[in-house]
Amino acid sequence: MRLLIPVGLLALALVVVLLGGLLVVGQFTGGGDQDAAGTCDAGDRAAVGIPRTAADLQPVQRQAAATIVGVAKGMNAPPRAWIVALATAMQESGMGTAGMDVAVDHDSLGLFQQRPSQGWGTPDQIRDPVHATQTFLAHLLAIPGWQDMPVTQAAQTVQRSAFPGAYAKWEPLAASLVGDLAGVTSAIRPCAEGPTAGVATSLPPGVAKSAIDFAVGETGKPYVWGATGPSSYDCSGLMLRAFQAAGVVLPRVARDQYGAGAHVPVAQAQPGDLLFWAYDTSDPSTIHHVALYLGDGKIMEAQQTGVPLGVRPVKFTESELVPLATRPGTAPQA
Repeated sequence: MRLLIPVGLLALALVVVLLGGLLVVGQFTGGGDQDAAGTCDAGDRAAVGIPRTAADLQPVQRQAAATIVGVAKGMNAPPRAWIVALATAMQESGMGTAGMDVAVDHDSLGLFQQRPSQGWGTPDQIRDPVHATQTFLAHLLAIPGWQDMPVTQAAQTVQRSAFPGAYAKWEPLAASLVGDLAGVTSAIRPCAEGPTAGVATSLPPGVAKSAIDFAVGETGKPYVWGATGPSSYDCSGLMLRAFQAAGVVLPRVARDQYGAGAHVPVAQAQPGDLLFWAYDTSDPSTIHHVALYLGDGKIMEAQQTGVPLGVRPVKFTESELVPLATRPGTAPQA
C-alpha cells in the first residue's frame, strides 16, 4: 500500500504536466471550441482578450493581413474566402508571428503552417506569404460547397487540424480586418439568418445580407432630408430602400420603422437589425434617426447634411440611443 501512494502521486503529476503542455500547444495549433459544424459564423463567441480589430495587432500582423487580402483580391477570390484565410493564418501562425522561418510542429512553416512533406511547396516557397496565401486559397476554392460552410469548417477542410474548432475564435477579427482593409462588411454570414439564441424571432433567410449589401453599396452618396434614392437619401429613406431590396416593406419614417418588427436589446443586436436615436429614449415618438447594424460594432447610416453615407463605429452607450433594436421582417411583439 505504501508503494502505491508514491506511484499514484507520480501518475497524477504526469497528467497535470501533459494537460499543461496541451494548453500551451493549443495557442497556435488548436484548442478551444471543438464544434466545427455550427450553422452560422461564430461572431460573438470569440474569447475575451483576443484581438478584435487591426488596431489590436502588431505591425507585422497587419502587414500579413494586408498581404492575404491583396493576394485574395488578385486571385478574384470572393470576400468570404478572405475571411477564411485570415482566420486560419491567425490560428496557425499568429498572423506571421510564430513558425515563419523555423518549424514549431513537424516541418510546418509560414503563415498557414504548410508542410513541404505534404506537397505544399518547398520550404522557401512556403515561407513566402504570397505563395502561402495563393496555395491556401487554391485548395479552399477547389472544395465543393465551401462557401456554404461555417468559416471554421471551411478552414478545417483545407488544414485538417487536430483541433477543428479552434478557428472560430478568430472570425470576428477576420471580419473586422476585411472591413478595415477593403471596406467589405458582408463576407460573414450573420447568425441572424439562422436560429437566434435567446430571442424568439429571426430574420427570414437572406434578408440581413441583402439589406446590408444594398445599404453599403450606397456609400459616399449625399444625405438629403426626405430623399429615398437613388442618388441621395435621408436616414429612413436608406433603410426603406435597403429592406425593399431584401423583400421587406418598411414604413417611410424612422419612428414608424421602430415598430416594424420584433424588438431586442441593443446589446443583442445582430447584423440586419435597426438601431434608433431619440430625444427621449423612453418615448418612440421622439425618434429622429435610424441606422442599420452591420455587426462587430459598426453601423451603416445616412447621418446628416454634409456627411456622405457611410459606415462608422457605434457604442451601445451612445447618448440618445434607444435601448431596443428592431428586427425588420419579424413579427412585432404584442
